Amino acid sequence: MEQIRKNVLEQLDMTKEYEEEELLAMIDEEICREARERMIPLNWRRELRMQVFHSLRKLDILQELLDEDEITEIMVNGAEHIFYEKNGEIEEWGKHFSSREKLEDIIQQMVGRHNRMINEAEPIADTRLADGSRVNVVLFPIALEGPVISIRKFPKQPILMEQMIEGGSISRECGEFLKKLVKAGYNIFISGGTGSGKTTFLNALSEYIPKSERVITIEDSAELQIQGVENLVRLESRTAGAEGNLAITIRDLIRTALRMRPDRIIVGEIRGAECLDMLQAMNTGHDGSLSTGHANSCQDMISRMETMVLMGMELPLLAVRSQIAAGVDILVHLGRLRDRSRRVLSIVEVDKVTEGEIQLNPLYEFAEMGEYQGKIAGNWLKKGELIHKGKLYMAGLGGGECAEL
Repeated sequence: MEQIRKNVLEQLDMTKEYEEEELLAMIDEEICREARERMIPLNWRRELRMQVFHSLRKLDILQELLDEDEITEIMVNGAEHIFYEKNGEIEEWGKHFSSREKLEDIIQQMVGRHNRMINEAEPIADTRLADGSRVNVVLFPIALEGPVISIRKFPKQPILMEQMIEGGSISRECGEFLKKLVKAGYNIFISGGTGSGKTTFLNALSEYIPKSERVITIEDSAELQIQGVENLVRLESRTAGAEGNLAITIRDLIRTALRMRPDRIIVGEIRGAECLDMLQAMNTGHDGSLSTGHANSCQDMISRMETMVLMGMELPLLAVRSQIAAGVDILVHLGRLRDRSRRVLSIVEVDKVTEGEIQLNPLYEFAEMGEYQGKIAGNWLKKGELIHKGKLYMAGLGGGECAEL
């Protein structure tokens, strides 16, 4: 393959942009020339054709994994070891990069497309692929066995709430309940562990945002797929560049978004001091804002938010808790169960601060009922009633069809 690739490269005019058909025709010609010198079976020719094409135009051997819809994660541990997750199971792939240099070329190709930079001085980078897949890269010598790539793939077509209901990730009652809350402008925070489906769930909730509203999304690497909103502004943070470009942080973008006349602000993930800015936005009239964060439970998410706010400003803990209680209306916690399924585990209302502590009002909770053919069965139990119904009434949803709330 390397010789064919080298011969094609020698023919390419680097100042010209080639169509896929042109490049494939050049590869076919070289394969035919090689086949005249030694026997190459027809099925090998087809595979060789795509391998050379992917190495020249796309992401080399990773492209085959990226093109397979059922694969959700790709993990590259140096040039020799590639793993992938499919149907909840992790397996090692039989293929590998021809050299570390080739792997490093692919990494530079990934990060360069979105004006990111990675080198020995800055050996860690987050970026995304053209299809929206999330990418994290760590270089040697931080990664001792060679460059490491972690790719989180997202569905080409966003998963809607109806599909989640049909797939057993959430009950219809819970889905309808959250639909009303989103329409009414409740501030909702989605928590969960890595791979629990927080971004996918946020995308599904966005389906219920009224189409007339102006929405601004803020992310480290743009991956949200907001549904049906025409007046949509997408903002992405930026790291400092070698050309002297200054870093643009999530905090900077939230502050800028407040001057852009948003109805709702959606922050892809809260990780640090920007939590304070997000809470201030929620407390200054931007009802219906959404965000996600890593946590093991709803209570843990509250504790993490307290810590993140204190990273941004020294405030009395009571003041921090008051900001959280006033800003966040609903917490939705997701989890990945032992059968690898993703479920909504709890929906909790954030009530008020009493005796210095934030009071949580559990609304729904997933309860396991056993296993059937390796799959966990369970129901979502209603644990309580919504206390703060003011936004529902203001949105005209407080009576009639919402009387049960």
